[in-house]
Amino acid sequence: MLIITSFYASLLALLVIFLTFRVIKARRSNNVVIGDNGNQDVLQAMRVHANAIEYIPIMIILMGVYEVNGGSNVLLHIIGLVAVIARVLHAIGLSSSVGVSFGRIAGIMLTMSTILVLSGLNIYHFIKELI
Repeated sequence: MLIITSFYASLLALLVIFLTFRVIKARRSNNVVIGDNGNQDVLQAMRVHANAIEYIPIMIILMGVYEVNGGSNVLLHIIGLVAVIARVLHAIGLSSSVGVSFGRIAGIMLTMSTILVLSGLNIYHFIKELI
């Protein structure tokens, strides 16, 4: 069972839903039916949502594989917590500024770290099974 992964996947899914509603709100406020119609507020809300959609699935897949393969529950909780913090920080940072911000930098660094650590752990488990 994927108890730990399902918990963090659910938290991240709630973040995606929240970001979806922000896109809807931006479109309604700016009378944009589809796309961004050149409106910066709509484009920014769309990019925040899209960025989450680009990174969250791979993190969840890697977490699930690690959990199924008997990875450490404690480490998986730490990774899951870091993943949620990373995506929230990134969403806040990109929502507040299209330029460089603490949230964007910290969020993407933590996101990449999460993906790298999980990839490394999964590769380690694979090699360990071969030996």
